Amino acid sequence: MNPLRLDSQLCFSLYAASRAMTAAYAPLLEPLGLTYPQYLVVMVLWETDGSSVKEIGDRLQLDSGTLTPLIKKLEAQGLVTRARDDQDARVVRVTLTRPGRALERKAQGIPHALVCKFGMELPAVARLRKELTALTQTLREANAEGSSKEDSP
Repeated sequence: MNPLRLDSQLCFSLYAASRAMTAAYAPLLEPLGLTYPQYLVVMVLWETDGSSVKEIGDRLQLDSGTLTPLIKKLEAQGLVTRARDDQDARVVRVTLTRPGRALERKAQGIPHALVCKFGMELPAVARLRKELTALTQTLREANAEGSSKEDSP
């Protein structure tokens, strides 16, 4: 197989799968009034309400330039509030409003509906998620090593 063919590229398979997964979420999130990236932010807050923008960004692996517009839109929708931390004014905390917390109940069926949509059994989904998480960690470590080698003389 020619290694320069598009179909030979793992990166393209991951990219295409990511786009397809995001598209699969769209009709499930539409009744909630959320985009997929907004859904991710809200899920982090359902787990740890009052997180800082930095903590949310770290969890989602997003920089503040990408994250801030998402949070501002959620705030405009009345789902979150932003406020400076009492101890450190440089830190912005994001807190769910009552409607933001209420979305969690409305979203309960989304993971199951998605699994049903692509017809995989839960154990297979769990294995795939575990493999992708491991791949992500391996790539992040390799990228970190590569950038530190570039920095050294």
